[in-house]
Amino acid sequence: MPAMASRGGGRRRTINEINMVPFIDVMLVLLIIFMVTAPMLTPSAINVPSVGKGAKPPKSFGQVIIQKDGSLQLKTGDAERPITLQGLGAAAKAWQATQPPDTPILISADKTVTYESVVKAMDALQRAGVQRVGLSVKSGG
Repeated sequence: MPAMASRGGGRRRTINEINMVPFIDVMLVLLIIFMVTAPMLTPSAINVPSVGKGAKPPKSFGQVIIQKDGSLQLKTGDAERPITLQGLGAAAKAWQATQPPDTPILISADKTVTYESVVKAMDALQRAGVQRVGLSVKSGG
């Protein structure tokens, strides 16, 4: 009897461990479900988009070259001449008038040129009414 009295009068200790049995049961059920459904899945083909032929690059184009010091040059065909930002739009539009319709003007800039200089050149061309203005990915000059 004394053993029972000390047993009932003592405090209960809490268990600080996670009970893993329900967790393992859930994992085993999921494993069985996946093992049963995996053979039922049929492999299918994925329709990957294909690339068609791109448009042909233009035979002729004008090129505005922005140098390291910020000076501009207009290259049309084999001729290359220095030009100011104020005269850029008019000169490009005059050159385009002698070319086939929609002849593009590319802007090439040195990698050290500020973004602002490129935007100013692009703005001058668009204000002059040049329809196709592009940016070259190679350094010009």
